[in-house]
Amino acid sequence: MAGLRTLIAACAALTISTAASAQTLKSGTLSLVVPFASGGPSDVAGRILAQGMAETLGQTVVVENPVGGGGTVGSLRVSRSTPDGSQFVLGNNGTHSWSQSLYKVPPYDTLKDFTPLGLAVESPRVIIVPNSLPANTLPEFIAYVKANQDKIQFASAGAGSASHVSCILLNAMLGVNVTHVPYRGLGPAMQDLIAGRVHYICDSVSTSKPQIEGGQVKAVATTGLKRSPALPNIPTAKEQGLDFDVLTWQGLFLAKDTPAPIVSQLSQAMSKALDLPSVRGRFEPLGEEVPAPDRRSPEYFKQFVAGEIARWSGPIKASGVTVE
Repeated sequence: MAGLRTLIAACAALTISTAASAQTLKSGTLSLVVPFASGGPSDVAGRILAQGMAETLGQTVVVENPVGGGGTVGSLRVSRSTPDGSQFVLGNNGTHSWSQSLYKVPPYDTLKDFTPLGLAVESPRVIIVPNSLPANTLPEFIAYVKANQDKIQFASAGAGSASHVSCILLNAMLGVNVTHVPYRGLGPAMQDLIAGRVHYICDSVSTSKPQIEGGQVKAVATTGLKRSPALPNIPTAKEQGLDFDVLTWQGLFLAKDTPAPIVSQLSQAMSKALDLPSVRGRFEPLGEEVPAPDRRSPEYFKQFVAGEIARWSGPIKASGVTVE
């Protein structure tokens, strides 16, 4: 009988130990999935964040770049991963908000297939045009696009990307139908814009800032509620009479059913990383703004993402644009 009690006690202890280990973040290397090409704005942000989180966690955080489907391929991979916190994805408007309305059959349900971890950074878009385009202000740009919509093209980093959907929403607000030219990343799109082969891009501040400051392209407006600290001389669309505000946000998502203690540990590590001077000092010149601490929590991020999906569903569907 005593032996049986000892065996039962040992089994119980093993069960408790196994359950506890399932609630604890694994030691060793963690993977931050950035589902876009290396060198792009999301990749740069992801690498800054990965280095900061490695410091606050005391663990190695590597960046992986499984590309495709406007960021949905890498996001889908994380949604199907083991919910132990060893993988998390840097998602954005395109991958986790607009995708729910843009795709005829969304590859995943953002609200059901992921555990939101936290909002990391936000930035406006910037509408850029080639120097050859006869428009220097947003009103001049609008007049030109309306008069030439059947002759011009806008470029993007690919169907479903933030640069694509931002311009879709802009075109819908202007009431124009302009041909879309998708590229494999914003780098080649920028080269064709500089050459005048395409006529505008709704770009990220971080990608376009060097070309704007170098005089290679013109910026006619940013799309935030206030001017971007990285481009303080560029007026917003609202300042120029167009009620159009689109922010690009980026945040971390885990697989669904990730245990709450792991979510809490990673959330705290992310928030601490965003407060590191070494991290903020790299984000700010790129035009990426770090949200206040109360906007970084998993609870806030869950509500925020649900609101973003609801906010953009109508405009995207009204545009009539879909992605297979």
